[in-house]
Amino acid sequence: MHASMRVNIPVLQRFPLTARVLLALILSFLFCPAPSMAGEKNLLDVWTEITPPPPVPIQPVHLAPESSALLILDIEEWTCNSERRPRCPDSVARIKGFLDQARSKGMKVVYSLTTKGTPQTILPGVLPLGDTPIVQSGVDKFHNTELEKILRDQAIKTVVIVGTAAEGAVLHTATGAALRGLQVVVPLDGMTSATLYAEQYTAWHLLNAPGTKGKATLTLFQLIDF
Repeated sequence: MHASMRVNIPVLQRFPLTARVLLALILSFLFCPAPSMAGEKNLLDVWTEITPPPPVPIQPVHLAPESSALLILDIEEWTCNSERRPRCPDSVARIKGFLDQARSKGMKVVYSLTTKGTPQTILPGVLPLGDTPIVQSGVDKFHNTELEKILRDQAIKTVVIVGTAAEGAVLHTATGAALRGLQVVVPLDGMTSATLYAEQYTAWHLLNAPGTKGKATLTLFQLIDF
């Protein structure tokens, strides 16, 4: 026994049993060594050892235009430029190509703005036409907007989501749509961010996180037909 734990046993026996048990527990807590933590590592300790998962699978998608909607999120002057998100400007032509197809098939189209945006800041290549609905919110475009009502009123079952940032508006709006029972289609060549890692993480999250797993399909524009 450790020297500091030597106790006069006869003295202890004068105390009630419950007191002796309590004292024994206290002494054990104070003097018994705690389990070693030396071998445990936190996330930062192993950060550089982490390898990314395999590439996400993509699938062809067939859309029913009457029950599908295209959501174009935050393609604005200040969010989609070569300084802020270098890959975003190149995505606009691809989004426009699909937008033209969607319109020709009679698909519903809905736009979103950031909290700082206005309809006039939407990039010219994908400008809304006529009374196309536009909602405005933070990263979740369902939050404090009419987006859910717009989609419900049109009996929409599937949403195709494109825009920027991938880990912002695309991810959170996709999650919001999935949680509302909608099927979510995300063309990887239609979502961008400031870094490739953010795009990669978003793709992985959409297929694996509880909110979207089983409800989100990743694809490319060329793999979508009507």
